Amino acid sequence: MPQEGEQSLPLVRSLHSRIPVSLVFFNRCPRVVRPLWIDYNGVPRAYVDLQPGTARKVSTYVGHPWMFRDAETDEPLMVNSKELLLPNPAEGGNVTVATITLPVYSLKDRALQIIRRLVHPTDYRRLEIARCLIEELEDRPSVLKDLHRINQRVEQHLLERIQGQEE
Repeated sequence: MPQEGEQSLPLVRSLHSRIPVSLVFFNRCPRVVRPLWIDYNGVPRAYVDLQPGTARKVSTYVGHPWMFRDAETDEPLMVNSKELLLPNPAEGGNVTVATITLPVYSLKDRALQIIRRLVHPTDYRRLEIARCLIEELEDRPSVLKDLHRINQRVEQHLLERIQGQEE
């Protein structure tokens, strides 16, 4: 437990492990993908970008989480239909495939993406759209915000499990 005044480590972080895992990152989306390994302190560390339609073999370890982002916009991408990859050992020492795809965007989220690509941020407030949409345009995607949200979800899930065991 952290002492008073000390920061606790985030829940989503790499754990020390000696169990190797061979992964193949397969980019099945039309965007350049930036793989991010979440280090022992919960800090995302970028790896070499993957071009659309390409794959790369990566050696990692059980307990080492990965996220994948659009290299240009920092928008989150899906890996095996999830937002976070936590590798498990493959049976028989085989390679585990991590398929990176686009998420299913709402119409509003897709419109915000397109406006961000077409309009300079200094011009957002000149657009004749609702103020709440302007605020959402200005609230750009961020891996750190997403990691914070995921950490909060994990913490809430753990608290619910603890409360369920106490009842």
